Amino acid sequence: MPIYSTIIGTGSYIPEQVINGSFFAHRVFYENGELIPKANDEIIQKFSEITEIVERRYADDHLLNHDIAVIAAQNALKDAKIDKESLDQIIFCHNFGDIRHNSNRVDMLPALAAKVKQILDIQNPDCVAYDLIFGCPGWVQGVIQADYVLRTGDAKRIMVIGAETLSRIVDQHDRDSMIFADGAAAIIFEGKTSEQPTGVLAHKSQTYAAYASLLTMGKSNNPEENNNNLYIKMNGRKLYEFAVVTVPQVVKSAIDKAGLDISDIKMVFIHQANGKMDCAIMKRLFKLYEATEIPENLVPMTISWLGNSSVATIPTLIDLVLHKQVKNYQVEKGDYAVFASVGAGMHINAVVYKF
Repeated sequence: MPIYSTIIGTGSYIPEQVINGSFFAHRVFYENGELIPKANDEIIQKFSEITEIVERRYADDHLLNHDIAVIAAQNALKDAKIDKESLDQIIFCHNFGDIRHNSNRVDMLPALAAKVKQILDIQNPDCVAYDLIFGCPGWVQGVIQADYVLRTGDAKRIMVIGAETLSRIVDQHDRDSMIFADGAAAIIFEGKTSEQPTGVLAHKSQTYAAYASLLTMGKSNNPEENNNNLYIKMNGRKLYEFAVVTVPQVVKSAIDKAGLDISDIKMVFIHQANGKMDCAIMKRLFKLYEATEIPENLVPMTISWLGNSSVATIPTLIDLVLHKQVKNYQVEKGDYAVFASVGAGMHINAVVYKF
């Protein structure tokens, strides 16, 4: 009987610091080395119109990335009602490791997954803890990695964590800094035998390395900042164009691989990067199926109040929906869903899941 990767517990951590537009009112923004000749109020308003981000969350100064991941992991274990020692793997998906407040220095050694295992006090040496670096699609790729292992039977339970403190790696003089946020979520998958397909049904990943420069690391926009600090940088317009064309194709490939049609999909958990971009991606996806009308309550969104927390957006969204904390969205047994993301690499991936 085949083994399927199924969700048995979810948990998230939403930082308490609420950062709205007024937080950026006194920033000095540059572009191409020159001061942007617009009032900050205008810059902030235009930013919100384009991205649909009104608020975002920042972690408290004393918390590191692995700290907020631990909280999410504890919540997932509590939700799953399992013995933590029964975990066979912990996959921690992130991009910048631990960054201390006011530091900008990345710390990835030891692996953040090992730090989480230590704080959770898991004694079982057969619980293998490792990190996965895959841009914003990291958590979805972690699920794909977990699925490969669970299907072999070599592991029974795997926790996949997505956590990031992006607020500490942004350039204060870059308008794009307003996109990024902090957050953490963890989801536990269990391999279960079933005559009927359930859980993870199919997935598809692609890497367009020729477009890697769309989201990379670079120096401050402020030409007077003469140091070696590097910050997350992206070409927002080009990235938007790239995502709108490529993401729908990858999602369709995964749905086709599962033997389904777009009409079978009840919910799409898409990376919360830009509200208007996600909307454009969905329109393009339905167009691939020659469908013009997108069903209501298909795509739950948290971008407006949580911002873009990279690898944490999708698992956080899943956790909130499963615990009925997103208005007008709930999952029923037998529903088909898609997890999809795009980000640095440039990587794209999608998973088709049956609840």
